[in-house]
Amino acid sequence: MELTPVAEKFILHWGEMGTRWGVNRTVSQIHALLYIAGVPMPADEIADTLGVARSNVSNSLRELQNWNLVKVAHIKRDRRDHFETSLDVWELFRTVVSERKERELDPTIAALNECLASPDFSKEDKATQQRIRETLGLMETLTTWTDEMLRLEPSTLMKLLKMGASVQNFVRGGAKRGKE
Repeated sequence: MELTPVAEKFILHWGEMGTRWGVNRTVSQIHALLYIAGVPMPADEIADTLGVARSNVSNSLRELQNWNLVKVAHIKRDRRDHFETSLDVWELFRTVVSERKERELDPTIAALNECLASPDFSKEDKATQQRIRETLGLMETLTTWTDEMLRLEPSTLMKLLKMGASVQNFVRGGAKRGKE
């Protein structure tokens, strides 16, 4: 597959962003390629298009499958496995958020609850106890909020996101109050 300059720029940038989010560059680039291509691709074509080793592509595809971002697709008269990703940006967003919640927030909440349940917790100084309780409260609130946001229809979520500053003004008691 020959990449256009725009597609190449998108894929390279997505790889760079992936590294900032703690995701391997090649994993991110493969996902970006599958998203931009919009059609299932075999691993050898992915490797050739991105100029990366076939073994790296295989490992990266496995990682993307573990994150539920890529699935195997079969093409008639082609015995090779092809790989595809959702083309729905909201579905991808939901998948990433759900997976990160499961891998990062949920274990943190479990660990904080273990700290609270420990017989040694009462031996900690009051400030440490308070910080652990506050951290747990924040993590539980984030988890509840995340679950609620993931249940919204994309159009509703988009409206909510676009409200941005309006919500902030409402929570603070209105923009007029700040001018008085």
